[in-house]
Amino acid sequence: MTLPAFELFRPATLDEALQILAETPGAAPLGGGTCLLVDLRHRKRSVDALVDLGRIEPLRAIRIDDGALVLGAMATIADLLDSPQVMESAPVLHAACKTFAAPLVRNRATLGGNIAHASPAADAAPPLLALDAEVELQSPTGTRRLPMADFFLAPCQTARTDGELVTAIRIPISNGTPSWGYEKIGLRKADAISVVSAAAVRGQDGGTVRIALGAVAPVPIRARAAEERLGSGAWSAADIAEAARLAGEEARPIDDVRGSAAYRKRQAEILVRRCLKRVAEGGEARGA
Repeated sequence: MTLPAFELFRPATLDEALQILAETPGAAPLGGGTCLLVDLRHRKRSVDALVDLGRIEPLRAIRIDDGALVLGAMATIADLLDSPQVMESAPVLHAACKTFAAPLVRNRATLGGNIAHASPAADAAPPLLALDAEVELQSPTGTRRLPMADFFLAPCQTARTDGELVTAIRIPISNGTPSWGYEKIGLRKADAISVVSAAAVRGQDGGTVRIALGAVAPVPIRARAAEERLGSGAWSAADIAEAARLAGEEARPIDDVRGSAAYRKRQAEILVRRCLKRVAEGGEARGA
């Protein structure tokens, strides 16, 4: 099926892109296009205009700024895999990127696009939630930052308003290397949408842990009850088992072609338990 007709803009600067979005009703930003163009081709979505962000190089930058790892929205998944800063400061996100689709898709798909598309199964979402990341949104009138947990509203719906653009994701850098775990189940070992995914991150100081789940609710979620059950300090095997059980209870999955709701709830518990065991051991898990 061919793409529908639309007007295409190719701004060279961020200011130009923001102006076009503000002045063009029905315009949508275009990152790598790995989701949006597919949706347009299959008539799942319609737009009057696309604003291609590919020429705005600052949006692809990865840098350290004011105690945060700042990932430009146009940084591709391949860029994240190649970045020593991501590997050092956000290894759980690096692990998730390794399981993301196939190499050709990773070369095109952008981090901002993966988040802005807001699929419940977005691979980058659980690691970013567990890292306590913020989304940076910019419009001609200014910039605001929103906790990742408040950004997702519903399947394929976010808190981004008309005229706003996701420009970066900011991850606070903790002292020392955090302990983390990441797990993903797909129908294949590669190039597969998540059936269930889980991430857990705990600072080196042994404080509280952040636990996130993907593909088990209308949006990627934090498992708050599980986090509260563990608290800070050392965990016993019973603590981990109970927290994992609570995480499974917090899941609100659906039945679809990739798995039943009951299967997803059970696997959410199993994956969280695996992640937490790795965190407790100070290690890591790199995906199922």
